[in-house]
Amino acid sequence: MTLAAYATELTIAGMAIATYLTRVSGLYLVRFFNVQGRTKAALDAMPPAILMAVIAPVAFATGLAETAATAITAVAALRFPLIVAVAIGVASVVALRQLMG
Repeated sequence: MTLAAYATELTIAGMAIATYLTRVSGLYLVRFFNVQGRTKAALDAMPPAILMAVIAPVAFATGLAETAATAITAVAALRFPLIVAVAIGVASVVALRQLMG
């Protein structure tokens, strides 16, 4: 493997570790607080908001299939758990790319 390939793998591994530690530390810290009311509503709204922040640039910088898939994913994120919304988004972009060429 080339040096660039190693750098890419190390970067991906580093991001995965940082993501994992962020999630685990959040779950650990929230045990010490009684989350309710507006704070709970804000925390419940975060996963769909983060998903939209990640996929919104794709919607505006690419073609019609990606833009339509972004809208489908946004609606799915409001109704389903995050992993289901992501799966629906991936499936919709694949299907729309096939249909639209």
